[in-house]
Amino acid sequence: MRVLIAPDCFGGTLTAREAADAIATGWREAKPDDVVVERPLADGGPGFVDVLHAALDGDIQYITVTGPLGKPVEARWLSVRADGRRVAYIESAEACGLHLIPVELRAESCEMATTRGVGELIAAAAADNDVITVGLGGSGTTDGGAGMLAALSDAVSQSGAKSGVDLTDISLVAASDVENPLLGPHGAARTFGPQKGASPEAVERLEAKLAAMDVLKPVSDIPGAGAAGGLGAALLSLGATVKSGAGLVRELTGLDAALADADIAVTGEGSFDWQSLRGKLITAVASGAAERGIPCIAIAGQVSVGRREMGAAGVQDAYSVSEHVGSVQKSIADARKSLVATAEHVAKQWSR
Repeated sequence: MRVLIAPDCFGGTLTAREAADAIATGWREAKPDDVVVERPLADGGPGFVDVLHAALDGDIQYITVTGPLGKPVEARWLSVRADGRRVAYIESAEACGLHLIPVELRAESCEMATTRGVGELIAAAAADNDVITVGLGGSGTTDGGAGMLAALSDAVSQSGAKSGVDLTDISLVAASDVENPLLGPHGAARTFGPQKGASPEAVERLEAKLAAMDVLKPVSDIPGAGAAGGLGAALLSLGATVKSGAGLVRELTGLDAALADADIAVTGEGSFDWQSLRGKLITAVASGAAERGIPCIAIAGQVSVGRREMGAAGVQDAYSVSEHVGSVQKSIADARKSLVATAEHVAKQWSR
């Protein structure tokens, strides 16, 4: 049996590459005769640059930028030549990711965390690239991209230009991991604010701040505007085109060709929930598998999607690591061991 292992990262515990290796290890232990192919993926969030670098090669550029709390952090972008153009891929989480904010500081910093570092990354990449693709996901910010816009404005002033960093000849792409609008019950503040430490009162203050940003009003209803705490909307205000991050990675990494050679696809992420069904990686793998008539199953740290919902998305079944090992605490304590054990169990259920 030919098995394609194509997961995203697992929260703050395993990278996509580590998750793919753990699932493959468990599968091979259960079914050593199966042909197992690892294809770690991303949907615009953490791992975006690493996954694309592995698939496209190219040059990694390093720069120190402003982190979400104002302290310097090291970030990267990937520069690749394609069809005669230089394309830069930026992972916004490297400059404003939730993982850069200590858990104990999130409640007090959720209204101040900035995307300034993302703007600094874009300004640096603009010097020698024709296309800049910004992966959105995993952010610790809800500033509507205000920090990014300010950094771009400052970069232009420092260069002596008359009107900000010159992006007129550069194509901007927002590779979003979600389809949420900027405002409302499914918007940036109310949907993702609590995950970043915001109290109910802070969520309403963030919502009001986003609604008051005039530059974002024309684009606030566009799907993806709410990505990365409204960073998607700020990029749209600069003329960016929104693309599915998962769909872009699917295309650039040759996922469809890998699926064509597989008998089953195994994907996964930290939490398989309703947000997973709104543009995240699992749906991209599942739809590709469905197009080729092969089953797709998911392994996740936690699973809260019902069978009907996952079936509609093309996922035949889903397995929770925390349920398999007994608790969330146990699954996190040794994330790799827990995922290996779960994958071994899944292989026994699905491999012929």
